[in-house]
Amino acid sequence: MALDRLEAMRAFCRIVEVGSFSGAADSLSLAKTTVSGKIQALENLLGIRLLHRTTRKVSPTPEGAAYYIRARAVIDDVDELEASTSQSRNVVRGRVRIEMPSPVGILFVVPALSEFASTFPEIHLDIGCSERVVDLVQEGVDCAIRGGTITDQDLVCRPIGQMRFCFCASPRYLDSAGIPDTPWDLPNHKHLGFKFPATDRRFVPTLTRGSDSFTLDHQPSMYFNNGSATAAAAVSGLGVAFLPTAEAVPHFKTGALVRVLPDWQMASMPLSIVYPYTRHLSARVRAFTDWVTLLMASDPLWSLSD
Repeated sequence: MALDRLEAMRAFCRIVEVGSFSGAADSLSLAKTTVSGKIQALENLLGIRLLHRTTRKVSPTPEGAAYYIRARAVIDDVDELEASTSQSRNVVRGRVRIEMPSPVGILFVVPALSEFASTFPEIHLDIGCSERVVDLVQEGVDCAIRGGTITDQDLVCRPIGQMRFCFCASPRYLDSAGIPDTPWDLPNHKHLGFKFPATDRRFVPTLTRGSDSFTLDHQPSMYFNNGSATAAAAVSGLGVAFLPTAEAVPHFKTGALVRVLPDWQMASMPLSIVYPYTRHLSARVRAFTDWVTLLMASDPLWSLSD
């Protein structure tokens, strides 16, 4: 009976978090009818109605919202208890779902994962790499690496590093178009622009050197919404691009790209690891967050220190 009630509580929490029975069923790998039966049995047991059901949305009643807070804490405590029992045998196990920007994942985290996997062989990572800002609670994500200023008050935020940027171009392009001596030469060049895929908002870069500042706000010759695509365009000689330095470094080493205006700096993008306040940080999630924090601190391309 206790186990059935716990599973019913878990199903109820997922319904509240994703807003639907079908979404919760998919998340828990259960049939929708099974989830519905668990909720009906839980409501009968408690003698209250936990959910408002409409054709469009499922939302908690006032009693359901209060019950969710306590039930979520119970489930997190049980999960942590199981993890700590494993830890007593020097094993941390379980699934950790993480989201991160594509450049961070592809250029930095994924290449180093063999170290994490050998240290924590019983932790199974589910990593998403995209520029989409996911709803951690709605989508069942344990933690995320995010760029920029974190304004969501429902998230715990730990700064862990920064993404550095640089201007660059191919030698072929510079041979034909000339090398910019100052940022004020850039409007005379073809410029490869970037738009954030989630908002379609254009990124306008600013270069600084001491007290001097220049904002490149002229119309780009082409737009991209992916750093790797921008790098490929720059290598092809299509214009001057601003790229994550980590994206550009391999091309610097082969000579496919060279720095433009190396004495001028672009502002770095702060990187943070975030997770919901409502989620207890389990041992398996803590293992990943601690690992990626130390990894970033050890790399001068990504560390917080300049």
